[in-house]
Amino acid sequence: MRLICAFAAIVWSSFAAAETTFIGAYHWLSDDPHFGGLSAISLSPDGQDFTAVSDRSFFVTGHLERADGVITSIDKIEIVPMTDTGAQGDSEGIAIASSGAIYVSFEGVHGLREFAGVDGASIALPNADAFEAMQNNSSLEALAIGLDGALYTIPERSGRATRPFPVFRFKDGVWDQPFEVPRRGAFLVVGADIGPDGNLYVLERDFTGFGFRSRVRRFDLSGQNEALILETAPVIHDNLEGISVWDDGDGLRITMVSDDNFRLFQRTEIVEYRISD
Repeated sequence: MRLICAFAAIVWSSFAAAETTFIGAYHWLSDDPHFGGLSAISLSPDGQDFTAVSDRSFFVTGHLERADGVITSIDKIEIVPMTDTGAQGDSEGIAIASSGAIYVSFEGVHGLREFAGVDGASIALPNADAFEAMQNNSSLEALAIGLDGALYTIPERSGRATRPFPVFRFKDGVWDQPFEVPRRGAFLVVGADIGPDGNLYVLERDFTGFGFRSRVRRFDLSGQNEALILETAPVIHDNLEGISVWDDGDGLRITMVSDDNFRLFQRTEIVEYRISD
C-alpha cells in the first residue's frame, strides 16, 4: 500500500473543476485473490468506514485511516461473498439504507437485490419493465438512495449517443422514471450517490484508448440544476467507477474508487476531492 506521488497531486488539481479541490489518492494493494474489480463504494457518515462492491459479487469492507484529511492506510479489511445471488452476477452499484439494509444493482441479470448486511440473506427486488430491453454488460451501473429511502438507478448506456440516460426510481414498491440525465460527449455512467445536500451526484467515465478520464455532474432530484463538479484528463486516475458523497465537517467530500478489472497493469485507488461551492 502506498500514496500516489505528490507530483501527480499537482497535476490532478490543475484539471479539477472550479468547484472542487483535490485532497488525495491512495493506491490500495492486496494479495487476496478475491480483491479487485471494485465497482461501487459507500462511506459511513463520518467517512471512516466503507462498504465496497466487487463486480464478482463480493462485499469489501474496511476502515480508512487519515492524516491531515488524507488517506494513509486501510485496516479492518474483510472480503465477503454475497449470499443468495443465484444467476445475478456482475454487481455494479451499492446503496445503504439508514436501517442497515444494503442494496446492490447487477448488470449480469439486470436487477436489484436487498441484503440484510454483508453476510446476510438477500432477496431480489421487483424489476421495472424497461430493464428487459437493456444491453448486456451495460445496464444498472449506478445506484443511490434518497433521504426518503427511494432508490435511484441509472444504466451505463442509454442505447444511443443522442439519447439521455434514464433515471429509474423505486419508491413504495413501485418503479417509475422521474427524470433523465443529459448525455454529453462520450462519457458513460458508472456510479451515483445522493449526498447529504439531497442532490444526485453522477460519476461518468470515458476510455480514450490512451487512458480513462472521469467526470462528476450534480443534479437535483427533478433532474434540474445540472452542474459540472469535476472533469479529469486521461490517465490522471484509473477506472473510477464508485462514488460516495459525505460531509467531512468542512464541507462535502467526494470519495471514489477504481475498478482494476483484475488486471496487473491497472490499479485500485481511492480518490478524494472536496466540493468547495
